[in-house]
Amino acid sequence: MTRTLNVKWTEIVLFEQKEDDYISLTDIAKHKWDKPDMIIQNWIRNKNTIEYLGIWEWLNNQNFKPFEFEGVKNEAWSNAFVMTPKKWIDTTNAIWIISKSGRYGWTYAHKDIAFKFASWISPEFELYIIREFQRLKEDEKKRELSWWDIKRSIASVNYKIQTDSIKYNLIPSLSDFEQKYAYANEADLINLIIFWKTAKKWEEENPELAKNWNMRDYADVIELIILSNLESFNADYMQQWLSRSDRFERLSKITQTQKQSLLNDKKLVNFKKLNW
Repeated sequence: MTRTLNVKWTEIVLFEQKEDDYISLTDIAKHKWDKPDMIIQNWIRNKNTIEYLGIWEWLNNQNFKPFEFEGVKNEAWSNAFVMTPKKWIDTTNAIWIISKSGRYGWTYAHKDIAFKFASWISPEFELYIIREFQRLKEDEKKRELSWWDIKRSIASVNYKIQTDSIKYNLIPSLSDFEQKYAYANEADLINLIIFWKTAKKWEEENPELAKNWNMRDYADVIELIILSNLESFNADYMQQWLSRSDRFERLSKITQTQKQSLLNDKKLVNFKKLNW
């Protein structure tokens, strides 16, 4: 996902890759001069920079080439030493940087490195970038929390209707032993239709996630809408005294029909792509 920071009239692009943020060194360099490639090359050939980059790779990159790095570091003492982002990647198998050469080339770096580069450009500029980056992350966290609230609201819309139907229609006909599992069984009836597994099965497959969340927390918006609708239908079918197998069959057909309909709704499909 690509986002933009606006720092002192400079637009800086960043994106997320494997849960890490990469920030455009090209954009940061433009704050200094309109020839960003030359700025980046001057920075990366600096011996202090080379040492810092090597330590970062050593700590974060299992495939880093330490012997090749030592050779680069020794060369850095020379006045004739030349280094480019692409050469650094090819030589050391570095992961901190993503670079494309050419007329319309660009260079992105892991946020740790990007902040270091910004400090080299200007300590003041670095602080502004860090402040804007932190503001962006806080805003994203707030939006993420609000989505969780929306998801839980959708998931709970018709849940009480189903539990009341269980209480007044199903429970009286069950034995004491069966009554203990009635609510969970009806929830899993719908879980099996929507997710193809029970809540317990999901917890066994995802022990770490299950410490704080449940299977429905990881459903997308279309699944949650259908789930909510099925709870209402299931409550009605219980009032009609339909057997569990009949209810399963009818609810499965409803799921397929609603899924086809909802997948044609472009707004909902876009929500689904948010990967809640």
